[in-house]
Amino acid sequence: MTRLTFLVLLSALLASEGMAQSDDAAYCKKLGDFATRYLGDPGGNGGTRPDFDIMEGISKCNKGNTAAGIAILEKKIRSKGFTPPAR
Repeated sequence: MTRLTFLVLLSALLASEGMAQSDDAAYCKKLGDFATRYLGDPGGNGGTRPDFDIMEGISKCNKGNTAAGIAILEKKIRSKGFTPPAR
């Protein structure tokens, strides 16, 4: 009985960890899109392009280092007087 209980708890823990990573990745993308849209430099065709700080944050997110990417993007957004979007 204890072995089964342990396996159930372990699988629940692993599932919740995977969901948290997925949530962080989605939030990271949301921050990158927000920062590019509202803080980016004017680009061609009326759009915007990210500056170097935004690109670094997005790059870290894409490489799986979501904690660092989120920190960079949130800091950039706040430094320009905006409130980061909700998770």
